[in-house]
Amino acid sequence: MSKHGTMATDRPERYAKQLAGHWSAKATVTEDGDVRTLVMGGGNTVVLRPVAGALEIEASVPEDGDLDRWAQVVADHLQRFGQRDELEVVWS
Repeated sequence: MSKHGTMATDRPERYAKQLAGHWSAKATVTEDGDVRTLVMGGGNTVVLRPVAGALEIEASVPEDGDLDRWAQVVADHLQRFGQRDELEVVWS
C-alpha cells in the first residue's frame, strides 16, 4: 500500500537530504541520483524525488501497516524541517 504526496519548495534536494540524514540511524538509505529511498526496520518505506519546484513523496507500508499514520509521520517531519518556509505536504 502506498500514498503519493507533493511538497512545493524551491529546495527539494535539501529536504530530501535532511530527512534521509535525520533517519539514517533508523533506516536503510539508498540513493539513485537525486532520488532517496528510506526503508525502516518494520518495512515502512519513503521515496523522495526532488523535481523542479517540489519534492515528490511516496510513502509505503507492508500489508498490515498503518499507511495513514506513516504518511503523517513523514509529512510531520518534512513540514517541521520547512516550518520557516511554511511548507506543506499535500497527499493525493
